[in-house]
Amino acid sequence: MGQLRDRMISDFALGNYSTSTAKEYLRCVRNFTAHYMRCPSQLGKEEVRGFLHHLLAVRRLNPPSIKGYVASLKFLYTHTLERPEVVAWIPYPKIHSKLPAVLDPAEVKEVLVAIESPLFRALFITTYATALRVSEVCSLRIGDLDSRRGVIRIRGKGGRERYVPLRQKLLHVLRRYYQSQRPKGTWLFPTAKSDRHVSPDRARAALHQAVRKTSIKKHVTPHLLRHSCATHLLEAGVELRVIQALLGHASIRTTVRYTRVSAKLIKGTIDPLEIIERQPLQAQD
Repeated sequence: MGQLRDRMISDFALGNYSTSTAKEYLRCVRNFTAHYMRCPSQLGKEEVRGFLHHLLAVRRLNPPSIKGYVASLKFLYTHTLERPEVVAWIPYPKIHSKLPAVLDPAEVKEVLVAIESPLFRALFITTYATALRVSEVCSLRIGDLDSRRGVIRIRGKGGRERYVPLRQKLLHVLRRYYQSQRPKGTWLFPTAKSDRHVSPDRARAALHQAVRKTSIKKHVTPHLLRHSCATHLLEAGVELRVIQALLGHASIRTTVRYTRVSAKLIKGTIDPLEIIERQPLQAQD
């Protein structure tokens, strides 16, 4: 699918799609092509239907995974092959959202202390302190840090740029890391060869290795650190709109889900029974 791949890559660039989204769409289309051993330009609605049924009934993929394939095929046929009628009928699968776990502050500290590598300890302290995505923190450049203004420049999802606070405690951590490790080149968290930044997968593996040495039984990921930071800020009284800007969410609806997992906020609500107890009893005739 050489020519088709090149055309998709060109369409990704025109649509300003992120690198991670482009890679995922290409992977899904490659699997679709391999399933039939034919070019997608030679396939139609029935083949698409049969492939999705195969993913659901044979491979037993979960709804989020099916949704990824649907999005990929819609992009392929709508934009690259210009045959939208092939995929217009496909509904996105319903996804029943679950309440994600949250680390309490003591658990966050236990995780961070367990990370032995100075680079990855600094990386994940930064992740929690700024609520960055793992892809964003891994690709930080030294020049993105502005200690005078107290901000970090972030190149976020979809090419959107934003600034997050660089507070004194984090600045102190990063200065100690820089003085001890002396990273060379552009990247704040480089690989051993210094010409590339550490990958999100490598960062996840380092975190997983550290968590195994703790008493924590939750499934700890970089995203959970980001999620926990946002929840702790919400519980501390930070406004939802401020948290939305910090997280880089395009829609407030994405940020609102953090209110669903804050046990502290839920416990802090007024007891309805106390409300009715305050009401005077009406005399009955």
